Amino acid sequence: MTRNDDRDDGPVEGATSDEDSTTVELDPVTLEVLRNQLESVAEEMGTTLIRGAYSPNIKERRDCSTALFDAEGRMIAQAEHIPVHLGAMPAAVEAVRERDPRPGDVFVLNDPFAGGTHLPDVTMVSALAPSAGDAAADRDDEIVGYAVSRAHHADVGGMVPGSMPAGSREIYQEGLRLPPTRLVVDGTVREEIRSLVLANVRNPRERRADLRAQLAANERAERRLAALFDEHGRETVTRGFDAVIEYSRERIEREIAALPDGTYEATDVLEGDGVIDEDIRIAVAVTVDETTIDVDFDGTAPQLQGNLNAPLAVAQSAVYFVVRCLTDPEIPPNHGCYEPVSVRAPAGCLLNPEPPAAVVGGNVETSQRVTDVVFAALAEAVPGRVPAQGQGTMNNLTIGARDGSVTYYETIGGGFGARADRDGMDGVHVGMTNTLNTPIESLETEYPLRVERYALRPDSGGRGEYRGGHGLVRAVTVETDATVSLLTERRRYGPKGIAGGEDGAPGENLIDGEVVPAKTTVDVEAGTTVTVRTPGGGGHGSPSDRDSSTVERADSAEDD
Repeated sequence: MTRNDDRDDGPVEGATSDEDSTTVELDPVTLEVLRNQLESVAEEMGTTLIRGAYSPNIKERRDCSTALFDAEGRMIAQAEHIPVHLGAMPAAVEAVRERDPRPGDVFVLNDPFAGGTHLPDVTMVSALAPSAGDAAADRDDEIVGYAVSRAHHADVGGMVPGSMPAGSREIYQEGLRLPPTRLVVDGTVREEIRSLVLANVRNPRERRADLRAQLAANERAERRLAALFDEHGRETVTRGFDAVIEYSRERIEREIAALPDGTYEATDVLEGDGVIDEDIRIAVAVTVDETTIDVDFDGTAPQLQGNLNAPLAVAQSAVYFVVRCLTDPEIPPNHGCYEPVSVRAPAGCLLNPEPPAAVVGGNVETSQRVTDVVFAALAEAVPGRVPAQGQGTMNNLTIGARDGSVTYYETIGGGFGARADRDGMDGVHVGMTNTLNTPIESLETEYPLRVERYALRPDSGGRGEYRGGHGLVRAVTVETDATVSLLTERRRYGPKGIAGGEDGAPGENLIDGEVVPAKTTVDVEAGTTVTVRTPGGGGHGSPSDRDSSTVERADSAEDD
């Protein structure tokens, strides 16, 4: 309901009157209404982006994320999209704020060393202007917030179609690198910048359409925020920004305070980086101290020759994900959830690399292992709440033609680890990804590809009192000459079971029936079949304790 500004009903509770500049505390009802409305802004952004996109990776798989930030660069609300996108978004907003944005500006970026994650993830950050109907709108030099959309584009140039090379050694090989750059000024797209963005990508028509969908998503946020200013008054809404952050911070601090204080350590490995075939160590020490959590990755391997290096923002997003999983997931996700959590990694290490490190695999694969290792550390603190390991990989499959006519990219689900009271889930995305699959009908319509098999992988989940989820088998025949890139993990070591549960089965990649490395890029002829067998999840509890009552309890828990 829109307030009638011609009426004078006196001060509105939770707002600031003209005569009294003292901000009144928001009452619980107003706070809850505003919180839901702000979250709906982020959700509507996501819906606009997905419906407006052309590429199957965005419109079908929903490999994109949207969020709303305040003028200080604090996340206010997010859509429930991709964890690795969302947790790293604050770095993008901060990078834009350092470049003197003006109301109405829209910046585009993908540089992992200036607010991005990896180059295929193109981010748009809009500096939102005040509502045109607001009494304070004459202060046109004041930004009231930021709308952010991030989407994985199926190609941004680089040494191979699809921009996900297995063997890249420098970021220059991975595609077009964009520092925060003004794409829109005073409501007008700078065509010279858009042309520059599209000049070195494959299938620029599709890329142009996806960029347009991102712009539309951000414009949707601006209109919706203006409507909230009209409905509640600008002072009430901006006070609501502070209030929703404080609400989440207080709730997450109570959850952290309930964890036992102490320092908990764990290590895990990545299985080579596409250049070397050696195990790569990730070490973590998680310190819980009253209402704060400090996560230190000292002892992690130095940055690599290959592309599994991950910007610190990616490591932070993985840590935030774990903290949210082990606390109350109903706490509204915003800056308040992140404030009590600090994340550190030595400069020049795998999780805090320096240019020109290659990073395309770090966002998708290293983030998964960071999730695993932080879960493992906190299992000592809250053992009943940490599941066995899930597949621990995104199983990245990219198929592209050199002429740009094919740019197919997909991540493939696998086994979710068993929990203390139920079996793991079969054939799902786990950890830092939250995408759908590409429906077979869409895949075969959009690309010269034919799906030969798509099924659960029998007996791949680790045995236990509760078994791990099964992986998947996806076999695709390429009907044109193409380049195939695979960036995968858990091919050497299966996901670990917990509390006596057995490990899940490792994954396996095959081209025309021959096993190929976990990370590989190869040119193939028409008629070649690529098969990805994804890992199963680890089991929970001793297999000898599994009986019919266990199965009944697991089925009942899933029904609930």
